Amino acid sequence: MELRTKGIFYCVGVGPGDPELVTRKGVRTLEACPVLAAPRTKSGEMLALDIAQKAAELGDKVIVPLDFSMTRDEKRRWEEYETGAQTIAGYLEAGQDVAMVNLGDVSIYATCTRMAERIKELGFSVCMIPGVPSFCAVAARLGESLTAEGEPLHIFPAGISDLDRALELEGTKVLMKSGRQLPGVLEALDRAGALERSALVENCGLPEERVVAPLEKGTESGYFSTIVVKE
Repeated sequence: MELRTKGIFYCVGVGPGDPELVTRKGVRTLEACPVLAAPRTKSGEMLALDIAQKAAELGDKVIVPLDFSMTRDEKRRWEEYETGAQTIAGYLEAGQDVAMVNLGDVSIYATCTRMAERIKELGFSVCMIPGVPSFCAVAARLGESLTAEGEPLHIFPAGISDLDRALELEGTKVLMKSGRQLPGVLEALDRAGALERSALVENCGLPEERVVAPLEKGTESGYFSTIVVKE
């Protein structure tokens, strides 16, 4: 039997905010890995790690902060991912498994997905552990179904989408990462006559959660905001 000499990189979705939404598999993976990597904001906040720490016993872990500026400068973003990947690779090369915590699910506009691609290129194994997507938690908070029978569901990043065209599509529309782009999003919703059919949930599952339904002109919100637009 061949012994494994290199560590495995795990992408672990911790859901949108409520620690009780972290899956049992996610908890087990986090507790088994000796090293945890966590995105860190300019202010030093590591929200995904905070959620994970409320769901699992993580007191004896090595914590590796990953600094991402959220800039649209592709060169700078590549440099940030490369720095993080090389740091993680050092632990993997030493035979230690590393789990990177990611808000929501690991396959939907996820920071860890790009990191995983680079880790694979460096010759290491990757395993993805899904989490509850933010828009599913938002729908549950609103007490609504995202789809009816035969009805499509469309998911867009609000800041980089042609919202006028998106809002013309049949079915429910989910506008993710809407906070910083909210003034433009509200204008597009107003042009489409969709404000009264739209609801926003900010910081879903966190203590500071806020629901705005229906939306109105002049609504303000923070970065972690998701909008659901019903047909």
